[in-house]
Amino acid sequence: MARAKRHVFTSESVTEGHPDKVADQISDAVLDAILAKDASARVACETMVTTGMAVVAGEISTKTYVHIPDIVRDTIAQIGYTDASYGFDSRTCAVLTSIDRQSPDIAQGVDSSKAKEQGAGDQGMMFGYATRETRERMPLPITLAHRIAERLAAVRKGKDGHSAIDWLRPDGKSQVSVEYEGDRPIAVKTVVVSTQHAETIGKRVLSQNTIRDTIIHEVIRPVLEKAGFDGRRVKFLINPTGRFVVGGPHGDAGLTGRKIIVDTYGGMARHGGGACSGKDPSKVDRSAAYAVRWVAKNIVEAKLATRCEVQVAYAIGVAQPVSIMVQTFGTGIVSDDRLERIVAEVFDLTPAGIIAALKLRRPIYRPTAAYGHFGRRPATVRVEGKKVDLFPWEETNKVRDLLSAAKL
Repeated sequence: MARAKRHVFTSESVTEGHPDKVADQISDAVLDAILAKDASARVACETMVTTGMAVVAGEISTKTYVHIPDIVRDTIAQIGYTDASYGFDSRTCAVLTSIDRQSPDIAQGVDSSKAKEQGAGDQGMMFGYATRETRERMPLPITLAHRIAERLAAVRKGKDGHSAIDWLRPDGKSQVSVEYEGDRPIAVKTVVVSTQHAETIGKRVLSQNTIRDTIIHEVIRPVLEKAGFDGRRVKFLINPTGRFVVGGPHGDAGLTGRKIIVDTYGGMARHGGGACSGKDPSKVDRSAAYAVRWVAKNIVEAKLATRCEVQVAYAIGVAQPVSIMVQTFGTGIVSDDRLERIVAEVFDLTPAGIIAALKLRRPIYRPTAAYGHFGRRPATVRVEGKKVDLFPWEETNKVRDLLSAAKL
C-alpha cells in the first residue's frame, strides 16, 4: 500500500494586543454592553485604532444607552495598554464615535411580527469545519498557534502561576507549520513567534538571545509538550527581524474584522469573507458561521465523518437558507448528499432557529474576539449576576439526533 503524500500546512494566530484584535475586542465589548440591557438591539460596530486614538463607528438601533468611551478605555486597559510610552494608552487615547441607526431598508427585511419568519440580515455564504485530528475538533496548526499566542499573553501578565515577564509588551504573533501524511498530522516543523518587547531591562539593552531563550522555554515548548511534541526537531524563529519595540496601534493601525482566518480555521477550511466581531446575531455572518461549526462538529463527533465542511448561504430578508452543502472529503460513512438531507432535518438553520438554539441574544461575544471563535471549551460565567453560556456552538448535543436521522 502506497504511503500517503506528505505536505506542510501553516496557520497563524495573534495576541489580544495585536491592533486588529484590539479593534475586534472593542467592537464586541460594545456589543456585549448593549445586549446585556437590550437583547433585541441591532448592532454593527466597527473600530479603528491607531497611535493615541480609537474610532468607533457603525449602525446601532437600541432602546438602551451605553457610554462607549468608558467601554473602549476599559477594554484597552484589560488588554494591557496602560502606559503612554507604548504610543497607545487607555487613559490618554482619544475616543471618537460616529454612530447611526440601522438602515430601515435592512430592518424591514429582518424584522417580522412572527419570530420564525425573521429574515437574514444580509446575503452571503458561511463555512463551518471540524476534524478529528485534535480533541478540540480543530486543525492542529491553528490550535497550536492559538495556544502559543495565549501563553505569550499569560506570561506577560503573570497568569496561571507564571511570574510576569515585565519586558514583554501586548502585541505579538505566532505561526505554526505542521507536516501531514495525508490527513494525519505527524510533526511540527517550524514555529515563528514575534513579540513586542521593551528596549531595555534596567540600564542594559534587552538582548535577542534573552528574548529567544525566554520565548522558546517559557512559551513554545510547554505548549508543544502538552500537545505531545517534544520540540527537539522543530525550527524556531523568534522575532526574525531582530527588533520589535514599536508595536500595537502605535506600530500599525488596527481594524475590526481583519483577522477572519485567525478567527476561524487557520486557512484549513474555506471562508465566506464576512467577519464576526461587532455584529449582533441577526447578522448571519456571525450567527450562521457559529451554526455551521456546530453542525460540522456534531457530524464529526457522531463519527459520521473524520473531516467535515459545511456551507450555508442566505438572501437578505429571507429566512430559509438558499443552499446547504456538506463535504466530508471522502471520510463520511454516508454520502455527502444524504448528510445534507440529514442536516436539514436535524438543524433549523433559519436566523431565528439559530438564535434560539444557541441562545445568541446574550452578552457572550467579547471572549470570542481573541484566540479564535472556534475550538474553545464551553463555559458558564456570570454577567451582571446572570449565568450565561460561552461558546454554545461547541456543544455536541445533536449527536444522537444525527445518528437517529441517519438510522445508525
